Amino acid sequence: MKNILLICYKELKSYFASPIAYILMAFFGLIFGFGFYTATRDMMRYSFQAQMMGQMPQMNVNDQIIKPLLGFASTVALFLVPMITMRTFAEEKKTGTIELLLTSPVRDLQIILGKWLGAMALYLCVLAMSMINIGLLFAWGKPDLKPVLIAYLGLILQGGVLLGIGVFISTMTSNQIIAGGVTFFVCLLLWLLSWFTAFDSSATGQVVNYISIVPHFENFAKGVLESKDVIFYLSMIFLSLFLTSRAMESLRWRA
Repeated sequence: MKNILLICYKELKSYFASPIAYILMAFFGLIFGFGFYTATRDMMRYSFQAQMMGQMPQMNVNDQIIKPLLGFASTVALFLVPMITMRTFAEEKKTGTIELLLTSPVRDLQIILGKWLGAMALYLCVLAMSMINIGLLFAWGKPDLKPVLIAYLGLILQGGVLLGIGVFISTMTSNQIIAGGVTFFVCLLLWLLSWFTAFDSSATGQVVNYISIVPHFENFAKGVLESKDVIFYLSMIFLSLFLTSRAMESLRWRA
């Protein structure tokens, strides 16, 4: 466990030693802040218009602001994850330090978990930028906390899957641009699979739809915690890290 935490700390420190961490946090903060402003503006405008017409609208902060915003955050993550994971192993291979890792007394699984947890730590730092806006809603309104926590759990699990995929792809090349581009393509494909099978009721269509990450996040966004969705995300994380370990084993044999 100590080796895993040391590698995780090293990875997180390397992110903040370069501009990448600050750029990602600033980018996500600006995009999420713009979405927050738009959602709250539209909600207030609708409320004022309804009151002018003599109506008393039932405004729900969770449904009208928080749910769409966190769903929007899950989409933005598709663009952020490749930038987080593209350097994990690709940079090690390019600079030649991968040989030091492979010949060190640290096991492959410890290296993989350390790098994945380091990427997860940066991802959580990026997500934390959204809590500033959500915190304002709790300061000035009365949203329900439980659905918000469940939605954030969904974002964390979904991010874990995408980061796992990105780490695996990073082991396949020494070019960070290629690693980032392929990761984005695969993540986008997993996001679009539900669109491709939206009107397909066949068994194949249902299987393809199940592989998509979007349907599983929808329940989290609604504040509904389903064990099948948690199991799906955890299984995908395990699969991606397992494939990474096989890729690391292949690198070790070739070295």
